[in-house]
Amino acid sequence: MLGGLILAGGGGSRFGPESKLVQPLAGRPLLEHPICAISAVTAIDRIVVVLGAHAEEVQARVRFGRAEPVVCGHWSRGISETLRFGLRALGSADRVVVMLGDSPTVTAGVVDRFVLAPPGSRAVYRGRPGHPVVLGASQIAGLQSLEGDVGARGLLDGPAIECSDLCSGLDVDTPEDLELVRAGWPLRGDGRGVDRDVDLPA
Repeated sequence: MLGGLILAGGGGSRFGPESKLVQPLAGRPLLEHPICAISAVTAIDRIVVVLGAHAEEVQARVRFGRAEPVVCGHWSRGISETLRFGLRALGSADRVVVMLGDSPTVTAGVVDRFVLAPPGSRAVYRGRPGHPVVLGASQIAGLQSLEGDVGARGLLDGPAIECSDLCSGLDVDTPEDLELVRAGWPLRGDGRGVDRDVDLPA
């Protein structure tokens, strides 16, 4: 089974006291953009979104469609904890495409490039490492010993797949990042229009 995992459980302290995941962007909460992108890729069998900080507010304001929100009670232990929690929630997935909840610029076209990519693959944008990444059995096993804010970066031994022809891959860490994304919307990294992805049921 090919699983999809969106990590959206961090506190987002650099953004401020409000949740960045519910901030409006192009007519919907920021988190809905990566949800729409990964949901549009029908080859991904099951999708889990890991929430943590602000989970109640996010669940009340964000539409998840076919993605399943789960709440990691120990999100404050870092991304390694939320990543393992999400992988456990996916259960029998033998490969997992991982995205970040604060990466609204990543489109379905980008995600689709990773459906057949080998485990250990990751997206790069003009050489800058980004998401999605693909985890397989060896990466998942290696994650079991990680602690704190250490993700899978050191375990990614597959190819780097250039995706800047489809989007910028920008994350939103600060209010300034959000304004930068808003200012560039709806342009891709190469100046073409963003994929419209899918709409989510109310």
